[in-house]
Amino acid sequence: MNSATTTTAFDPRELESKVQDMYRDVARDPTGDFHFEMGRALAERLGYDPAELDRIPAEAIDSFAGVGHFFHLAAVKPGETVIDLGSGSGMDAFIAAFKVGEGGRVIGVDMTDAQLEKAEKLRKDAGFGNVTFEKGYIEEVSQPNGTADVVISNGVVNLSPTKDRVFREAARLLKPGGRFAISDIVTETQLPDTIVGNSTLWAACIGGAAQQENYRSMIEAAGMRMETVEDNTSYRFISENAQGASRKFGVKSVSLLAIKR
Repeated sequence: MNSATTTTAFDPRELESKVQDMYRDVARDPTGDFHFEMGRALAERLGYDPAELDRIPAEAIDSFAGVGHFFHLAAVKPGETVIDLGSGSGMDAFIAAFKVGEGGRVIGVDMTDAQLEKAEKLRKDAGFGNVTFEKGYIEEVSQPNGTADVVISNGVVNLSPTKDRVFREAARLLKPGGRFAISDIVTETQLPDTIVGNSTLWAACIGGAAQQENYRSMIEAAGMRMETVEDNTSYRFISENAQGASRKFGVKSVSLLAIKR
């Protein structure tokens, strides 16, 4: 891996299939056995406001598998447009919807049908008229240039084998001066090929974690200026593989804010 792109030793279609299978199960059975923690207790520990969580569908929170909290960095304002890359069952999108108000809008993008179906049902049932969900890839979103005031994402970019494309797409979607506020998994040192080449470890949010300086370089190369990076020390890896990687390679969760130049 270098600062310009990400390479893998496996077929990206294999990764896509494993990711979709895993997050289909996250949507349909959030009480199942996963490599990562989920749900309301996680969200509150990461910094989400319990009062805000009370306002959104509990089923969306049950399937929350994020790795950090970024809304204090995003500073979403009434009337703004927010795009959520990898919106899952919709928790972050619904929180953003209250922040933008009736005069704003939120667009959630996800590639997993089960997540989209759940998010759309929750949206309709709860009456979120300022939210839409669309099927798509975070590397190629079907929205015009300069659509968004804010682009958000939580624990998703690490799953992409072409992170540089994700960052370029985020920059394309943002208006000049727009904010890119995300949480993701990165590493302090470069992961070895034995981990990077394992699609199962990618799907578990381990193998695809980029070295943090390379991650920053890709964001800046996409045309955004890094403003803030915070370690999310409250995020806990629960699988033995992830805990081992965290100790050995400094795999960790961060939240960051970048501004489109």
